[in-house]
Amino acid sequence: MITRQQVAARIEAKGLIAILRLQDSQTTVPIVEALRAGGVDCIEFTMTTPGALRALEQVTQRYGEEILFGAGTVLDAETARIVIMAGARFVVSPTLSFPMIEMCHRYGIAVVPGTFTPTEILTAWEAGSDLVKVFPMSMVGPAYLRAVLAPLPQVRIIPTGGVTPETAPDYIRAGAVAVGLTSALVDDATVRAGRFDVITQRTAKLLADIQAARAKQ
Repeated sequence: MITRQQVAARIEAKGLIAILRLQDSQTTVPIVEALRAGGVDCIEFTMTTPGALRALEQVTQRYGEEILFGAGTVLDAETARIVIMAGARFVVSPTLSFPMIEMCHRYGIAVVPGTFTPTEILTAWEAGSDLVKVFPMSMVGPAYLRAVLAPLPQVRIIPTGGVTPETAPDYIRAGAVAVGLTSALVDDATVRAGRFDVITQRTAKLLADIQAARAKQ
């Protein structure tokens, strides 16, 4: 099985985690196919989506490690173990939980806890987090990330919560190793309309913009 270090490296290489927070899981496969066609290979299923655990099991069986599937909105070690057993290759939380980090490491799974303040960010990193999520970025912005990374350049940060295709390059230029996008990438209206081609086009453009932003760092 792919190691947690390899998972973190793949997330960094692509620069994007597509976060799925859906009304239901019935459209999971068409969405995954649309994202894959656009170039995404790291997709996070939030546990707030009805049927998310079953959807996670199905896609991991279908795609193997061609796509890295993770579980988000994981709040404790017990839930972390459940999603790991369902096939998650990385586990993401909106908060910082040391037992969750320990559980993920026990199974060799990459863990991305949520933080906000500089103290939380460094604490998560020193606790062994593979990557550190900073959330919600809608409250601050790229300037905050740049300011935090000035004294903490060793931390591998992924901003989420309010990141859009338009602002994603700004976060990359500010020092983020990747960004996480939810409804700005996969929105309910587009899914209901069956316009999966729009998701593919949106994704491909975003990935190109991320790579262009990296070239200017």
